[in-house]
Order: sequence, then C-alpha cells, then structure tokens
Amino acid sequence: MRTAEELRYLVLAAELEGKRQLAHQLRPFGLTPSQAEVLRVLADHGPLSLNGLGSLLVCESGSSPSRLVDRIVARGLVDRRPGATDGRAVELTLTPEGERLSREVAALEEAMYATIDALAGPDIGVTLGFLRAFVDGSPSGQALARRIALSE
Repeated sequence: MRTAEELRYLVLAAELEGKRQLAHQLRPFGLTPSQAEVLRVLADHGPLSLNGLGSLLVCESGSSPSRLVDRIVARGLVDRRPGATDGRAVELTLTPEGERLSREVAALEEAMYATIDALAGPDIGVTLGFLRAFVDGSPSGQALARRIALSE
C-alpha cells in the first residue's frame, strides 16, 4: 500500500472511530454527534441565525441544518424565535435543558481531547498543518476556519 493511500484510510478510520466513540458516549443523553455539535456551537457562539449556525457546522457543511435543528427544537433543547432585527430571520438559542446538555457534551469532549493530546504528543503541529492544507477551501474546512476565527 502506498503511503498516501495508507494516510487516506487512516484519516477515514480515525474519523469513523472518533464518531463511533462519541456516539456511544452521547447515547445516554439521546444525542447524535451532529446534534451535540449544534449544542456546542450555540453554547460557544449563540444566539445565531439558522444561516449563521450552518456556516459554523462541520457536520452539515454546505447544506442547511434546518432538519437537524428541527429535531433538537422538538426535544426542547433549542428555542427558535423571530430575529431581533429581521422578523423573517430565525434566531436560535439554547434552552436551560440545552445548556445543561451542552455542558455534559463539553465534559465528554474535554476527555476526548485529553486522549488526543496524549496520543499526538509534541508533533501535533505537523499533523494539524497537513490536515488544514488538505481541507483548505472545502466547505468543511471553511466552516472550521470560521469557528477558529471566532474563538481567537
């Protein structure tokens, strides 16, 4: 197997394994990884319009998150209100239950990040540089870049 081919499949396998592990940890909360991402983005950057949320989601990059949002609104985790400046726009905020679950998700994520940090070691910058270059310009890469910019 060529090195580039192995790298391709290792990235895919790591993404699938990370999603599988996260889904397993989220199951007691009745959340999918995509729903958890919505909660965390709203906790970190909300309130947001539907378009604003969609521009920051990696799980739904390039598409509207309306069906995803509909499911968590129905669960009482997110409130959907007319926008303050434009009544046609929708403003999304976490409900108290959504805030509570977001904190639970954040704790799970912190444990996952600690494991990643321990495995990656001091050379993580090289890996990050490669992955940033690989996704640069893609819808997912752009969504992540917007989130990074908001966090700085």
